[in-house]
Amino acid sequence: MADLNPPVVRVIVVDDDPLVRTALTMMLDGAPGISVVGTLADGDEVPGAVDRHGVDVALMDIRMPRVNGILATRRLRARHNPPEVIMLTTFDTDDHVVRALRAGASGFLLKDTPPERIVDAIRKVAAGEPILSPAVTRRLMERITTGADAYERARSALATLSPREREVALAVAQGRTNAEIASSLAMSVATVKAHLTHILTKLDLGNRTQVAMLAHDAGLI
Repeated sequence: MADLNPPVVRVIVVDDDPLVRTALTMMLDGAPGISVVGTLADGDEVPGAVDRHGVDVALMDIRMPRVNGILATRRLRARHNPPEVIMLTTFDTDDHVVRALRAGASGFLLKDTPPERIVDAIRKVAAGEPILSPAVTRRLMERITTGADAYERARSALATLSPREREVALAVAQGRTNAEIASSLAMSVATVKAHLTHILTKLDLGNRTQVAMLAHDAGLI
């Protein structure tokens, strides 16, 4: 039976434009199950807000005057039990997307994304699911150029996984949800989550999008 009272997702909005912060806050505070617990003007304010509010998801701009969103994300992902990060920006170049994902962001949305999709993305990311569709993921992966060194490092890293863990890692890289992986590999969702936890620990990665990047570097997708 579904939880009739799921936990509230605590969100911080990080953007140097006060109008954007206000608009996003009004939109998100009107969505059931989501609470904006802080609005910040720059990436250097993020650690303090996370410490004060126990944040689940950071909705973060890329370009900010002191600490940009990519650097702020990288610093967050180095912390114990960090919040998930969604980059929300007006810039959709492949370079921005790739840098954001490599830094540990769980997704990337444009600021003109419909409100309902932003809300859905926050809920999915908070639940541990990716928000990039398989088609978008494949398009990004096809445009990433990696050298021989990156290829060898990725192959060596993936070789540390068990055969079952490699199957789960490949399914994650293909953009499948936990439920889809469980169905295709004949295991429970709880077992999939356990395998994913082991994968992230063994590979010293922060989230499933980084698993997908590693699988691409290794030439598996």
